[in-house]
Amino acid sequence: YCVEFKTESLSHHCALENRPYARWMQYLREGHTVCVACQPPAMNADTHRCSGDGHNADGGKILHWEAVGNSQCQGTWKKIRQLEHCSCPLVHSFIFT
Repeated sequence: YCVEFKTESLSHHCALENRPYARWMQYLREGHTVCVACQPPAMNADTHRCSGDGHNADGGKILHWEAVGNSQCQGTWKKIRQLEHCSCPLVHSFIFT
């Protein structure tokens, strides 16, 4: 499954990232919708959920995220909806880890 989130805030460290494999962090923006896929091995084998997916969180709850590979690139987002069948666009698409 996938979860759509609206980015509420992010640290300025994301925009400073320039390593080739991590340049995607430069494109994160406040107010944008991002789509995050939950798939193995991040998915818990018993619950079939990914940690941090906002399960049981209403749309007003602010959730925290952190980018893999740069712990200083972090921020908050709000869950918009969960999609049972992923249809994430190529841009602004991520994977839970």
